[in-house]
Amino acid sequence: MHGFFNRILKIDVTERSFSIRELSDKELEQSLGGKGLATELLLEENPPGVDPLAPENNLIIALGPVTDTPIYGSCRHGIFTKSPLTGLYSESYSGGNAAEVISRTGYDAFIIRGASDAPIFLEISDETVRFHSAADLWGMDTYAAEDAVLEKIGKKRIGSASQRAAALVIGPAGENLVRFALVENDYWRSSGRTGVGAVMGSKKIKAICFHGSQKRPIAFPDEAAAFAKEIMEKGKTDAGVASYRKYGTPALVATLNKFKAFPTQYWSKGVLDGWQEISADAINEKCDATPRACARCFIACGKLSTVKEGPHKGLQIEGPEYETLYAFGGLCLIKSVEEIIYLNDICDRVGIDTITAGNLAAFTIEASRRGRIKEKYGYGDADAIADLLKKIAYRQGIGAVLAEGIKKAAQTWGMEDIAIHVKGMEPAGYDPRVLKGMGLAYATSDRGACHLRSTFYKPELSGMIPPDQIEGKAEMFIDFEDRHTLSDSLITCRFYRDLYPWEALSRIVHATTGLNWGKDEIKSFAGRVLSRCREFNIREGMTPKDDSLPSRFHTEPLPESGNVISEDDLDRLKRDYYRLRGWDERGFLMGDKLH
Repeated sequence: MHGFFNRILKIDVTERSFSIRELSDKELEQSLGGKGLATELLLEENPPGVDPLAPENNLIIALGPVTDTPIYGSCRHGIFTKSPLTGLYSESYSGGNAAEVISRTGYDAFIIRGASDAPIFLEISDETVRFHSAADLWGMDTYAAEDAVLEKIGKKRIGSASQRAAALVIGPAGENLVRFALVENDYWRSSGRTGVGAVMGSKKIKAICFHGSQKRPIAFPDEAAAFAKEIMEKGKTDAGVASYRKYGTPALVATLNKFKAFPTQYWSKGVLDGWQEISADAINEKCDATPRACARCFIACGKLSTVKEGPHKGLQIEGPEYETLYAFGGLCLIKSVEEIIYLNDICDRVGIDTITAGNLAAFTIEASRRGRIKEKYGYGDADAIADLLKKIAYRQGIGAVLAEGIKKAAQTWGMEDIAIHVKGMEPAGYDPRVLKGMGLAYATSDRGACHLRSTFYKPELSGMIPPDQIEGKAEMFIDFEDRHTLSDSLITCRFYRDLYPWEALSRIVHATTGLNWGKDEIKSFAGRVLSRCREFNIREGMTPKDDSLPSRFHTEPLPESGNVISEDDLDRLKRDYYRLRGWDERGFLMGDKLH
């Protein structure tokens, strides 16, 4: 089928063997790539009820039909597995420059199973798979490990896609099976949420390197090139593109504080006093910050930031992103861009998700203030939080409890009524007491409290629909979620959402695969993928009561606005959502609709 190699590479780490599975055109038409394909593979290949850290839990890397094509926003790959953080469906995506190189190996997906008895790294090319010892790499941080594995295989990160290599690596947190460990590429690009790095670490895989010279065959190359040129022209005058290039995601710090929905002091407030000190303007003022783009991208939302002054002078990262600013700045009351960059750098090096890390740091501060732990932690203490992050990565002292995730820590410290999470994963920086549609997003997302599967903060913040409106909100929510589900199967970047409405998505599908899909076909496809994700979660033990929000969001008003999201409002949103998805009133799947 156009847009695909029609091949999956299956690797058994225990046996140190590999095989190729052919994919039929019918299979690909039903699942496409990315999320659609990986979900089918998880349902087919993963044993029901498997321990996420057991050898039998598969780690799946998937690409889409737009990868390594002229389509902008296409340099992204996805990693899929059963989450060690939630015990449910796990998906995590990363940009940078890796996806095009991964595609050059000539496969649509990679299934990695088993576990090595000693540290290894994999070298995957369009010719073979090699299993290398990683004994001397074990313990390295992510930056050093990425450099080392590329040097070992004699490849560079620069040049054309067929000349260079890409490496996906874990840090000490992944090695130590921290349940929210990430997989890093290009130093600062992360498959961050749900703990995919812990699964890689459980298999004793330090890194996976890719290189090759195969080129993805698409249906209509001239059509794809013409579309890309048209989008480039639109982007030159698009206000959203201009904002991302100038400010990046940190622009949301000002927006969320304006809406009084910026999670602050571990979810007890909606406005951070002094938020200007961690705003996009503060980053541009206090750092040498230049726009930085992934491959095949003109938006350049990333910021290569170098601290100008102070104890962290010269420290350089790509970031910090909005979510890191909210997690450490808002929740932990760190009112210094330079200190947040320092904490961001620690998380990247040891390989942990900044959203979960910031939430857990603030939760620990609350535990200390309430006398639930003997250790002393206070808001605004960046050095103490830095030490805590290292303790988590190496499972030292109190870090051993936190390394198990928020649910375990809350149970251990008797703070389940205080902990903020859905299905074991913490929300992003959008308080659902103000943004009611984000409450629906957090409650129903297949991977826990996720903001990216629908990005429904966008219509609520931009005036497309009032944040507190309940009537008709589920319909608009599904419209966003369906488009993004196709995006996760293609795989394209979320930040092209305004440039890729329904008609544009139809053109992308046609140019790459040859399929003539309009809005109805896309929505049908997206609904099936989401129902299959739901089927996986139900198989792994999820029940309707898991589609819920922390009780604090219902009972604890934000002091600045008095807002809560009532249980009745959430129930109404869920009922509408389930009905529109074709699920029963409990959120279960009906009959043979899926098949």
